[in-house]
This record gives sequence, C-alpha cells and structure tokens, in this order.
Amino acid sequence: MPLDAVHEVEGELRAAGVPSPRVDAEILVADVLGLARSELYSSGRPVTAFETERLRELVQRRLRREPLAYILGEWGFRRLLLKVDDRALVPRPETEVVVERCLAFLAELAEPRVLDVGVGSGAIALAIADEHPSAQVVAVDSSERALSLAGENLARAGVNGRVRLVEGDLLSGVEGPFDLVVSNPPYVAPEEYDTLQPEIRLYEPYEAVVGVGVGATVAAEARNLLRAGGRMVLECGDGQSAELAGTLRALGYADIVETPDLAGRERVVEGSWGSS
Repeated sequence: MPLDAVHEVEGELRAAGVPSPRVDAEILVADVLGLARSELYSSGRPVTAFETERLRELVQRRLRREPLAYILGEWGFRRLLLKVDDRALVPRPETEVVVERCLAFLAELAEPRVLDVGVGSGAIALAIADEHPSAQVVAVDSSERALSLAGENLARAGVNGRVRLVEGDLLSGVEGPFDLVVSNPPYVAPEEYDTLQPEIRLYEPYEAVVGVGVGATVAAEARNLLRAGGRMVLECGDGQSAELAGTLRALGYADIVETPDLAGRERVVEGSWGSS
C-alpha cells in the first residue's frame, strides 16, 4: 500500500540523515505512483513490482543526497513548473521573494524592460514575464549549459516571445535602457563552500554558488543601463544584506529596501537609480 511505502522510505531517509525525510518520502512515493500526496493516505491500491523497483532507484539517488528537484526533474516556482537539473541551481523560495519585489515595482509600468543577470533555469525571467503580461525581459548568463536549460523552460512557458536569452558575462552583450535590473548572483564565499550541505556541494554548479562581490559588481554596472528612476533588485546570502545595502548607497542608489525571506532573514536588497 502507498502509506506502507511512505513509512519504509521515510525510515531509510531518516537513518541516512537526509533532511525532511517524511516530506521527501511522500513526494517520491506520490511521484512514482502518479498520486497526489493527499491521496497517499486514502489509497489502498497495491504497489506493483515495477513501481517498487522505480521507487528504489529514486530513493537510492536521494540517499546519495542528490537534490529532490533533480530527481523529480521538475520543480514549482510561483505559477510555473520548471524543468530542473544540474545545469543550474534549484529555484528556491527566497528567489520567489525577489520576483515578488520586482513585480511590485513593475506593477505601474505598462511595457517595462527588464534585465535578469544570471538567468540559470530561467526562474526569475520567466516568472516576471508570466505575471506581468507586457514585460519584455532580456536574460543573460555566461553558462551555455544554464542557457540551454533556460531555453527549454522558455519553450514551455508560454510567454509569447517576450523573453530573450543572451550569452554573456554579467551585463556584457546587452543594451539598455532597462526599467529594472534583477540578479540572484553567486554569493557564497569560497571558504564557506565545504560547510554547505551535500545537495549543493555535490550536485549544483559551483560557479552559480560561489562568488564574492558579484552583486556589487552587477549594481555598479547596472547604473549605465537603468533608466532614471529604474530599480536594482538583488538576492544575497544570509547576513549580507546590510553590507550590500551600504554598497548600493555608496554607488548612488536611493530608496534602499531590505526584504526578509519567509524565514525572516533579510535576503533581498533593492534601490532606485537616478530620478524619474
């Protein structure tokens, strides 16, 4: 029965020290059986031998600490279901807050131009285009692998050709002006890398995780591309927001705002450039 499978998988994951073993077990069993998680508690149908073998394969991957999102191959981000794999970071809840802040600024603009620096899977760029139906988004990344993944997500996002992918380093290769520049840059210090959980160290792309001062560089270069009154929105690591906010002020940005994630940690920093 499905619930028996959940209990068995949960026990294995818990014994191996995998975070959130119950939730992961429910998600894996539901995926293999083609059920909603809520149905696991009411379904009494037998689990077939084929399903048992398939579940065993997925559980072994999770026991090796492969991210759950990579195992499933898809991951929800706001209203989108994105394809995800090791070509880019797994989209995270704090990045949804980044999109929320962007959309709040863009709400009063009829046809805004947006630049997403470091597109990764395409999460930020595609979510903005999806939720602001007249936004035009340019999304740049230096990784060919990330751009290929973003391209696959773009093809299935239904945003009517309003997102353009560009290969380039940070803000190179694009022309302004833009109403908004947004970035989730790498922000983990190299000396902190070995302390990260295995899901990140063993599977997610190093260049998308580790970086020092990248957000500050993006903010500095964005001044040449933002319209007067345009907005810069940056994600940052836990404990980094105060320093990044100070950097934006030193660069000449005004109306600086720091926004917490769902855990109450300040993870998004933004500011306006020039006067509108």
